[in-house]
Amino acid sequence: MATTMRPEQLADDPVLDRNGDKIGKVGTVYIGETTARPEWVTVKTGMLGQKETFVPLEGAWEGADGLHVQVSKDQVSDAPSADGDDYLSGEQSARLYHHYNLPMPRESDRREAAGDADDRSMVRSEERLRVGTEPVEAGRVRLRKHVVTEEQQVNVPVSHEEVRIEREPVDETERREPAEMGESEQEVTLYAEEPRVEKERVPVEKARLGKETVTEDRPVSDQVRREEFEVDDDSGRRDR
Repeated sequence: MATTMRPEQLADDPVLDRNGDKIGKVGTVYIGETTARPEWVTVKTGMLGQKETFVPLEGAWEGADGLHVQVSKDQVSDAPSADGDDYLSGEQSARLYHHYNLPMPRESDRREAAGDADDRSMVRSEERLRVGTEPVEAGRVRLRKHVVTEEQQVNVPVSHEEVRIEREPVDETERREPAEMGESEQEVTLYAEEPRVEKERVPVEKARLGKETVTEDRPVSDQVRREEFEVDDDSGRRDR
């Protein structure tokens, strides 16, 4: 059947019509866009196979003697010739279906055929961790200053005056003068130094806030899922 044919199996195969008469050899195989299956072939006919004509594979089958198609040799002879293009346009397809009196495939049929082809394959998916970094605000730092009062003690040298009696003998002149007996006194002002405290404000230190980047390794983990293939057959075997 055409549904089981592969393009490589059809290359240069002899082509026979529905009566078993040989028409020519397979030239080019055209695959359906939606079905991914062979739908048309060109048949090389004439002298040295210089002419190529489209033949439908609807209902065709492979035999030991070649490819058997369900159209007559006369239909193939009168069919539109291939012009060497690798693509079969919609207009060309319509002319060919009309020539062979074949119904144009409906879009739903094409979708179903494409679905059947897709059912033979399956895609396996899995989750993977994508790790990256993003900047987030971790905190704020402020630089402030405040006043601290402390007691300071400093030794300050101070001086003061004291009274002392200095004695010395009188000279001859003072001795000749008459001496007076009686009481007398003298007053002396004494001075002393007292500590005096004054405060002044002077700059002593300057500080500023700076930032630096420190890199460290931090492990992260999460759960990921994956799909696995599993084949069950009637014998009870299960393959993964």
